[in-house]
Amino acid sequence: MHMLIASKLGALAVLVGDLSRTAAGELSASATAMLFTLHYHGEATASDLATVAGITQPTAVRVVGGLVERGLVERAGRLGRSAPLRLTASGIRAAGALQAARLAALHRLLDPLGGDDRAVLERLLDRMLAGATTSRRFARTVCRQCDHTLCDGPACPVGSRATAIESPGNGEAEE
Repeated sequence: MHMLIASKLGALAVLVGDLSRTAAGELSASATAMLFTLHYHGEATASDLATVAGITQPTAVRVVGGLVERGLVERAGRLGRSAPLRLTASGIRAAGALQAARLAALHRLLDPLGGDDRAVLERLLDRMLAGATTSRRFARTVCRQCDHTLCDGPACPVGSRATAIESPGNGEAEE
């Protein structure tokens, strides 16, 4: 029975991924992750963005180059050997529109569920996400497409678990 649940969860993951990719339009998952990271967290280097997007630094440089060419990202000067990146006004608008499209597509998946079912699903998702969280680095990667204005602080099971892991005296270390 657990295998059937796991298989259904896998199908849902594929559906969620497909809906997110469709909402992103021409942007890759890596470019989307970079836009959202800069949108919610401010300036970052290509190396920082590579870590969050789960890609190599040379790949991140190519993706950033494409975002710069589109006028969505700009270099914010130099900091030693690296150049911090930030969103342009167009990038801010694009990130907002992309997040709205993504959430609207995902929200449609909830339409068949009533309020009680949604509350149960939210509790189960919180437990699953918190249980999978192993570090702050994991949190940054898994939450790379989250809307951090909605899911932040105590509302975020991933960030809350990462904070608990980092707390002194809990015997757990960050990756």
